[in-house]
Amino acid sequence: MLIGIKELWAYRELIYTLVMRDLKVRYKNSILGIMWSWLSPLLMMLVFTLIFGFLWSYQDLENTHILFLSALLPWNFFVGAVMGGMTSIIGGGHLLKKVYFPREVLPISVALANLVNFLMAMPVFFILMWLSGVNITPWVLLLPIPIFIQMLFIIGIALILATLEVFFRDTHMIMDVAIQAWFFLTPIMYPRDVLPQQVTVWGRTIDPRAWLFWLNPMASIINTYQDILYYGTLSAPEFIFRTTVTATVVLIVGYIFFRKFSGRFGELV
Repeated sequence: MLIGIKELWAYRELIYTLVMRDLKVRYKNSILGIMWSWLSPLLMMLVFTLIFGFLWSYQDLENTHILFLSALLPWNFFVGAVMGGMTSIIGGGHLLKKVYFPREVLPISVALANLVNFLMAMPVFFILMWLSGVNITPWVLLLPIPIFIQMLFIIGIALILATLEVFFRDTHMIMDVAIQAWFFLTPIMYPRDVLPQQVTVWGRTIDPRAWLFWLNPMASIINTYQDILYYGTLSAPEFIFRTTVTATVVLIVGYIFFRKFSGRFGELV
């Protein structure tokens, strides 16, 4: 794996070129171009203000639109990177047959392009926080931590899915459904405290809130974003350690799985 990392570093200029290409293609033929990176969160803000500010609000929470937007932005980053990374090998088949480079460059470049898009949206989000009267606390300095953890998790998932997509072309159709289910199993459109702490299932009492965060790494990652950006605290530091371990394991497994089958990509795409 260390040899693979050194090889990736040697091809860093290619990664940079692919990231820039992805960003250009994303906004190609659009009138506003890259400004959509700033307009997108602004439009979401207007929708969230209407829905959660006037039509549906939680009495014990203020500025719920900021709470949910602080979760939706990293979630969109996750979905764009994972779904784009999944089809990156198929989409880059013409490159695989022409020149040698580490195959993992393709899903990693997609993840980095989505990271750049996410980071470009964050200044607008902070302006919206200020306009809504939500204090930006010193805890925001910890923001790189969940971003780094999320990138580890995203790259690991993308490597696994990109490999599966080469051999089973219906992987993306399965993921279309899975991502929707994953969305509702992650506290994005509802506060985490809404979940009950005790539920009886088949005569056994379980804590669905605890199980949700244990089985869904994205729930822990999103919770950390909301803590840092909205609550101005870190309610569950153990989430960071546990999710870092999970994301690292997913990355290692994904990398090994990807490298094991990457030699066959050229003949299958």
